Amino acid sequence: MAGSSGEPATQTTPVPQGHGFDFYVLSLSWSPTWCMDNDPAGRSEQCQAGRKAGFVVHGLWPQFERGYPEFCRSAEPGRVPAALGRQYLDIMPSMGVIGHQWRKHGSCSGLDQRDYLAATRAAYERIHLPDTLANASGKRLGAAEIEAALVTANPGLMEAGIAVTCDRGRLEEIRICMTPGLDFRACPEVDRAGCKAKNIVRPAVR
Repeated sequence: MAGSSGEPATQTTPVPQGHGFDFYVLSLSWSPTWCMDNDPAGRSEQCQAGRKAGFVVHGLWPQFERGYPEFCRSAEPGRVPAALGRQYLDIMPSMGVIGHQWRKHGSCSGLDQRDYLAATRAAYERIHLPDTLANASGKRLGAAEIEAALVTANPGLMEAGIAVTCDRGRLEEIRICMTPGLDFRACPEVDRAGCKAKNIVRPAVR
């Protein structure tokens, strides 16, 4: 499971197979950076002291080789029912994020809400985050070091399939490219857009 120690997780149930796009980007947001910019007082559940949120799922985004679809027409409602969405609050920070990700990205996956969210969890559990990344102590790392640590911890993952994003010298997100079946793959356009900084701070979890 993402963020845990030990061997990378293996899929035990079939992954809902999306269609109508080329690949996914799994975006893992470093929650302390988001909270510093958006909720420094810690009023939201995501940012309150003691929550200890590190990496959270920002979204699972269908992509084309160049560009990406968004806000697609779907027979599914725009609102994700609470009974469904609450099952994912352990990996995604709020019902608001879950609903927005469905409307903007999930609607373009060719899946219904239930299967899209199941695919999101499966993608999250596909990734092993080594302790050097999951447990931030304020240590600074370069983007290349972060990518190398992920490649070492996840057999089959390649640096050309990862993009680290930065916000004013702080770690913002890690974006990992996967096939619709959640195998690792290269994604040149996503990779080129990543941060190349050699000195990135990870604000501490609180």
